[in-house]
Amino acid sequence: MYQIALTQVRGVGDVRAKQLVRYCGSARQVFKEKLPVLMNIPGVGAHMHRGLWGRELFRRAEAEIRTMQQNGIRALFYQDKDYPTRLKECEDGPFLLYVKGNVNLNHPRVVAVVGSRNMTAYGRARCEEIIRDLVPHQVMVVSGLAYGVDACAHRAALDHNLLTVAVLGHGLDRIYPRLHHKLAGQVMAAGALLSDYITGSVPGPENFPKRNRIIAGLCDAIIVIEAAITGGALITANIANTYNRDVFALPGKIHDKFRQGCNKLIKIHKAHLMETAADIEYIMNWDPGNGRSRGAQTSLFASLSDEEKTVAGFLKTHPGAGIDHIVAGTGFNLSKVTSVLLNLEFKQVARPLPGNTFHLRVH
Repeated sequence: MYQIALTQVRGVGDVRAKQLVRYCGSARQVFKEKLPVLMNIPGVGAHMHRGLWGRELFRRAEAEIRTMQQNGIRALFYQDKDYPTRLKECEDGPFLLYVKGNVNLNHPRVVAVVGSRNMTAYGRARCEEIIRDLVPHQVMVVSGLAYGVDACAHRAALDHNLLTVAVLGHGLDRIYPRLHHKLAGQVMAAGALLSDYITGSVPGPENFPKRNRIIAGLCDAIIVIEAAITGGALITANIANTYNRDVFALPGKIHDKFRQGCNKLIKIHKAHLMETAADIEYIMNWDPGNGRSRGAQTSLFASLSDEEKTVAGFLKTHPGAGIDHIVAGTGFNLSKVTSVLLNLEFKQVARPLPGNTFHLRVH
């Protein structure tokens, strides 16, 4: 009840709610804390303290709990063990998630698929082909239940008995768009519907950028099938870059309106050029089944030079580090770091990401 109530306090978003819990110890204690303590928390003032006293917050929270019990909805607090670990890595990840369905949100391999609502026949064929070819990896497919690419991705996942999750920009008491009500039921049966909006929340335009952040944070890799030069798909791809997720984009004709967004992402090095699912397998270092074993990874590290081990060790503790960060962290000069990174890439120990950052190939 206290966790739900805290999400309804005006001026308290996901980042600030987590900050309050860290300072006070729990959501319950936030509401019981005295003013002098709250005033010492950065970003918390008397106005917010007054907001914490509103009885309406608890009436709304109690009503939400009843609705959840009646509709099979569960809430995941960001400190819960079942909360998606990938979202825990994101500073602005949701404080509270509402879930309808029983899927494990910490699935080993998760791919998000996004793109234009105005999908072409070519885009549909490629989307279905890519998801079909990812079946050996048993990926979980995440998208937003919208028209076009989103719906195609969910349906392709269902056709191939893959888990799929739809992230919604409104409460779980409704489906938007309405025509996807049946599809939403199928997705829930094969995975889950997910939202950080309380029931009764309507699908306003301002909700979808926040929905896109969840899509980007939930996945290991994100695929942009088709996209115009502006729009939600590019927003999601840019967010994924800030989360150090791998972004893939299908290239297209330069004057094709719904390929220009993909071409732009590739051109400015914010997405890998993708032709087939094999490109994801290579960049993500995925093998069918469980992938490389821990023993094989240990053996590979044993074959590295001392300099390579130093850089690889730094990347292990600082995933997504840029070259300047690696230079500062290892004490090597720029030329040495560049050379070592190239060797690590050839040995398939490290992989470059859009934005000139690097990750270890450990999956």
